Amino acid sequence: MAKKRELPSELGAIHIANEVVAIASALAAMEVKGVASMKGGIGSEISEATGRKNLARGVKVDINDLEAAIELQIIGQYGSNLQEVAQKVQKTVKKAVEEMTGLTVVQVNVYVPGIHIPQETTA
Repeated sequence: MAKKRELPSELGAIHIANEVVAIASALAAMEVKGVASMKGGIGSEISEATGRKNLARGVKVDINDLEAAIELQIIGQYGSNLQEVAQKVQKTVKKAVEEMTGLTVVQVNVYVPGIHIPQETTA
């Protein structure tokens, strides 16, 4: 299937990069209570070690024919209901990406490869 990456416009072509959709997805996911952070791969760790922040870490985006499929890897907050958190992430990301880009989000897959356990503080 041929990829169509242009959004319709009377004045010319509009192109939205996958990275923009990935960043919007990650920021929307981080707004959900119970998400401690996004899980990044080795590329994210290298970027952060060199002082560059990777806002799209833990997100994979596939855009085809003005439809987007999004995969996110989140680190859940210990004590949260991870199923409810993941469902809220799906809804929040779908809404944010559709409103920001005009793309139709057909899938939001959420993977939870770990949880964040806060360190106990001694007083």
